[in-house]
Amino acid sequence: MLVPINENHPEPRKIARAVDALERGQVIAYPTDTVYGLGCDLTNKKAIDLLYQTKGMDRSKQLAFICADLADIARYAIVENHQYRVLKRLLPGPYCFLLQATREVPRLVQSKQKTVGIRVPRHEVTQALVRALGRPVISTTANPPGEEPLVDPREISDRFGGVELVLDAGGGGLVPTTVVDLTGSHPVVVREGAGPVDAL
Repeated sequence: MLVPINENHPEPRKIARAVDALERGQVIAYPTDTVYGLGCDLTNKKAIDLLYQTKGMDRSKQLAFICADLADIARYAIVENHQYRVLKRLLPGPYCFLLQATREVPRLVQSKQKTVGIRVPRHEVTQALVRALGRPVISTTANPPGEEPLVDPREISDRFGGVELVLDAGGGGLVPTTVVDLTGSHPVVVREGAGPVDAL
């Protein structure tokens, strides 16, 4: 189901509909500052299973946490001073940062190295969604495996049968986030994307 939403001033009742779907264990699609994402409630194991199944994604592939702000990150990731400086400078923005997971993170969504991918998108709809839910949305790019990200909300709704609703803020981007590993002493670019790497 497509739910048209204002990308700059998201209507609270439409955000509430999306939150209701997440709390019922459904998968939804939503815009970010890079590409559309598919996501569900971090605390619901069945919803996470449904997310992997909906995308047709291998269970070894890591999902990202969409957080509302920097304060939210510290609950789910161990952030030292040098890492915090990088996060403060570049978030919100088109980056996903790999950090060591805290005990708050369900094992199901940790990598073997006990890391998590953290995102704080610069997009009003995404931020409103996460704030209203009160915890991170666990997320992956809205692309069928091996294909480019889908930019048309209607196509996302048609291609992914398991998606309950799509927050439609118009066409999405084609370039995903820049992924940066912050678990070592220096940032390491894992995937170059929308976020400029010279900023690191």
